[in-house]
Amino acid sequence: MPYLRLLEQLLASVPGSMAALLLDPNGEVVVESGPGLDRERHRLIGAYQGIALDAARKATARYDVGPIDCLVYRYATGSVVLRPLHDGYYLVFALSPEANLGRGIHFSAVAKVDLDAEL
Repeated sequence: MPYLRLLEQLLASVPGSMAALLLDPNGEVVVESGPGLDRERHRLIGAYQGIALDAARKATARYDVGPIDCLVYRYATGSVVLRPLHDGYYLVFALSPEANLGRGIHFSAVAKVDLDAEL
């Protein structure tokens, strides 16, 4: 499956990354990868990110500001980079506090292009 390979490349590109998930429009995990992956925790994070993405999309539609390219959330326990993909799919990329967030944002953009090409 090319999706798993792409997620693994993303994780390898950013030291300190914790998980990468590809989710469908309903918030269900299609494929996931990560060192020491806590599946239930990351699936829950992925579903909540889908809810946040839906709310952000509604707000941008209401104010006609264009499509969302990326949402970034910073927490004490790390960061989450959220990228919408084709057909309602989305990428969730979880980073530890030690990870370089700028690098995570950059390489998640590369992964977005590659994932969109495969969807």
